[in-house]
Amino acid sequence: MLKGHYYEGKIEAGCDEAGRGCLAGSVYAAAVILPDDYQNEMLNDSKQLTEKKRYQLREIIERDAVAWAVGIVTPEEIDKINILNASILAMHRALDQLKVRPEAIIVDGNRFKKYKDLPHTTIVKGDGKYLAIAAASILAKTYRDDYMNGLAKEYPQYDWLSNKGYPTKKHREAIKQFGITPYHRKSYNLLGDGQLSLEFEEC
Repeated sequence: MLKGHYYEGKIEAGCDEAGRGCLAGSVYAAAVILPDDYQNEMLNDSKQLTEKKRYQLREIIERDAVAWAVGIVTPEEIDKINILNASILAMHRALDQLKVRPEAIIVDGNRFKKYKDLPHTTIVKGDGKYLAIAAASILAKTYRDDYMNGLAKEYPQYDWLSNKGYPTKKHREAIKQFGITPYHRKSYNLLGDGQLSLEFEEC
């Protein structure tokens, strides 16, 4: 059973990101504030849920949350500031959009940068421990999947419908064959061979 709050008595936002390990596409993050006494036994780390369950839960989270928002950082920005900074920036952008101002923040993982003057706590595997982080993980994952499914129509050869931009064998073979797209992260080791792939032409 996931816990409700880390900071008792404060309006608390949970944050998580999706797409950090991908070779292509933006990184997405979500921030979610749930009601104080909120309970939902179906909520869990998005990676532990089926795709169908994630989308069902997205509707429930958006209906039940006090506030929620999604932040995005583009591949170009990732290449400039690195993926750790980009993931944190995406969370900050999500927090910026919340209709209710949080008084504290809990974040999945072990790295975060101070947001305004608010206290924050990083929690390793927090998406399997706290409801608001689990909710954020589901929103970040499903909205990013929607985005990658859209890009897959434009560039079907990379199998993004299945891999969502992650470094699968089929994705890397397509990069070898077709080069890179404007959505690939050029600072990444795109072929998995220890070499950065900046010499590729964009298709």
